[in-house]
Amino acid sequence: MFPSPAQPLYAFRENCFLICSSGESITRSRRVDFRARCNCRYVNRFIMSSKTVLFSVMIFILNSARGQKSSQNALMECPSLDKGDSYTQSEFLSRLAHECRYDRLLLPTYQTGEVVYVHASAYVYFIQPAEAHDLNFKLHFLLQLRWTDARLAYTLYSPERTKIIGESDLRQRIWVPHLYMSNEQSSSLMGTDSKDVLISIAPDGEVLFSRRMQAVLYCWMNLQKFPFDDQKCSMNLESWKYNASILRLMWEKDNPVRLSSELHLTEYSLLDFWTNESVVRGDIVNMRLGGRSGNYSALKFTFKLGREVGYYLMDYFIPSMMIVAMSWVTFWLQADASAPRITLGTSTMLSFITLASSQAKTLPKVSYIKASEIWFLGCIGFIFSALVEFAFVNTIWRRKKVVSLKKVNSKYILKSTLTPRLARKELQKELRESSPQLSKSRSCSSLQQETSSDPAGPGYNNYLTVHSFPSALNLPTITTQSYDDLIASGGRQPRNNGSEGSDEPPQHHTWTQMTPQEIATWIDKRSRLLFPLLFIFFNIVYWTFVYCL
Repeated sequence: MFPSPAQPLYAFRENCFLICSSGESITRSRRVDFRARCNCRYVNRFIMSSKTVLFSVMIFILNSARGQKSSQNALMECPSLDKGDSYTQSEFLSRLAHECRYDRLLLPTYQTGEVVYVHASAYVYFIQPAEAHDLNFKLHFLLQLRWTDARLAYTLYSPERTKIIGESDLRQRIWVPHLYMSNEQSSSLMGTDSKDVLISIAPDGEVLFSRRMQAVLYCWMNLQKFPFDDQKCSMNLESWKYNASILRLMWEKDNPVRLSSELHLTEYSLLDFWTNESVVRGDIVNMRLGGRSGNYSALKFTFKLGREVGYYLMDYFIPSMMIVAMSWVTFWLQADASAPRITLGTSTMLSFITLASSQAKTLPKVSYIKASEIWFLGCIGFIFSALVEFAFVNTIWRRKKVVSLKKVNSKYILKSTLTPRLARKELQKELRESSPQLSKSRSCSSLQQETSSDPAGPGYNNYLTVHSFPSALNLPTITTQSYDDLIASGGRQPRNNGSEGSDEPPQHHTWTQMTPQEIATWIDKRSRLLFPLLFIFFNIVYWTFVYCL
């Protein structure tokens, strides 16, 4: 006898859900009930079919309810703008910029396809040029951007409302152009409690976006005329997302950049500033714009800075002039005073090198020659020349031979000191040409030379004596002097005692003898005047190059 259909149904509800793999075996999650085995297939198929149909109906009902609710919510989430004057600014703004009617990711002119014109202006609070080796400057400024977004026009909805003003929260609700500074090293928004961002929306949809920023910008300086240089530094604004066919950047027509009346610079003076607009070319190879191709609008604000030279004059140039002048004190010391002259020369050299090295630490390592380096080379050359002059006069001072000069001037003194052998040969040649009788008398083979050994005399005298001849010949006696005596006597020759040559007028040649000590003193005296004059000439050329070229 088989059980009634209600019994298996009752057993099924009492126990867990049954899964029938076949008509002969029933697997239950808790246990196997062999009593319901005969009617298991029939009961389980019916139950499973019923539950499947019921589950499908429930899903359909839920989807229908959800769709109706979504439609109702869509209708309910797009609030009306009627009677906009009765709402507060926050309420009206939430309705005006609601996502059902405004998409902040789309351009204001996405429906018409027109170009969005963004007008920019800046107000500079502070400029701080950094050290020359940093090649950058710090800028505090207020940047204002102005454009028109017709989707935000509310004249028809709230005619009595004059302006909507908001801060960072309003910035997150509307479309704002994405601009970046291409020569930026670092930047940030200014503000204490919150960021200094201000947005105002006019009734016609004109948006004015203002933000206070501080930025450190690169400035590639040309230091060839340092520290008498003028530098041109700029701030470059470029569009990041949209090319020039979609978004165009423009400076305001009237006073696009204004400077604070309290703007003061320490090391520089602001000479001039200007603005310009340009287009930047981007391609796939050039990663400047993220690898995007096209022309992108750009704005540039450039200001010209002139370096104040007062610090460098007082700290470098005037002290270096004094150090160079100190090196000339050695010209007033005696040439054999080696210790004080060497000490003074080396100390001035080391002092100037220390002064120049402390000033050069603030400069970048560039390959070209700067104006300060030309000054360094000139001053170090004068100090080194003073040391060379001491070595020169000290060498002359220690000589023992007297120097004979035809004329006492720079030409003959320097020639006799620099090339003494050559000068002596030229002197002998001139003596032969100017004293032909002397050369003739020295060539006579019948003359006997007697040398006086008197140490008190001026030198060794040569006496030419004619041997005994008959008195009828009446030969004259010729007396000559040696070259050394001739030089010592100033080149004067004695007259012949005979009648021959008496008709010729005597030739007078003036020769001067100077001791090495006198020559060294003479060079020092000339150096006292020559070095300052050359240094003054160097200054004239240098300062003309600095300020006129």
